[in-house]
Amino acid sequence: MNMKNANPDEVMCPCSGTTRSKIQSLFEQGLDMDAISRRTGALSGCGGCEWDIAQLLKEFAEQQNK
Repeated sequence: MNMKNANPDEVMCPCSGTTRSKIQSLFEQGLDMDAISRRTGALSGCGGCEWDIAQLLKEFAEQQNK
């Protein structure tokens, strides 16, 4: 995925309405996947977003380490 062209308003978790930009903001504050879930409600509904959010956090971490 090319993060430069990613829509920051893309909803990553339909159950909670959590957007890509909200996840990125929380990640940049040092929160991990569990903390992001507790803060936003993401990953606590149907679970269908788990892989996508895990992948997104991995990409953020890779960008941070460059």
